[in-house]
Amino acid sequence: MQVILLERVAKLGQMGEVVSVKDGYARNYLLPQGKALWASKANVARFEEQKAQLEARNLEGKKEAEKLAEKLRGQQFVVIRSASDAGALYGSVSTRDAADAATEASVSLDRKQVALSRPIKELGLHPVLVTLHPEVEVEITLNVARSPEEAELQASGKSIQELAAEEEAAAEFEIEQLFDDIGAAQLDEDEAEVEQRTDKPAVQEKTTLDEKLGRDA
Repeated sequence: MQVILLERVAKLGQMGEVVSVKDGYARNYLLPQGKALWASKANVARFEEQKAQLEARNLEGKKEAEKLAEKLRGQQFVVIRSASDAGALYGSVSTRDAADAATEASVSLDRKQVALSRPIKELGLHPVLVTLHPEVEVEITLNVARSPEEAELQASGKSIQELAAEEEAAAEFEIEQLFDDIGAAQLDEDEAEVEQRTDKPAVQEKTTLDEKLGRDA
């Protein structure tokens, strides 16, 4: 099917171009989304009549999108999810979750504007592409964590795996210190017992000598 594009469509063409696409793609996406018209003579003529108006509307929309892109660029949005200690999510983060997280932070986004290169199924910082206009895209970051406190640590550059390793190392250090303290206490006790055993025969020997001298006298 041939259609005339009413806006730029990635990997397809620019506004005003007549392009050939599969019937299903046109009927299920381009036409219902208002991105194209069936390229009949009447529609092509209508587009030419409205071209200046459509281009002006597109330019205005692009300027608004660029302003929003500046606001979004480099931003992190927190998504709280349950996960295992290894960082695997019990589920996944969707485009709706990303849009909702941004909207909660006072930046209104639609899930259709969000594109995930792959499903998000683990804790951490994940780059996400947002299309604000056919000609304006911006990258944001989703900070997926189990708690706000954990999100702050991830934002500072620490991964869940690093945090877990630090906690494990701290626990091992405490255990080592405990065993060291127990060992030192046991050593002191052993030394005291040795000293006691060493001193006792001398006392006994002195007592025996005194008794002998007494008898001799």
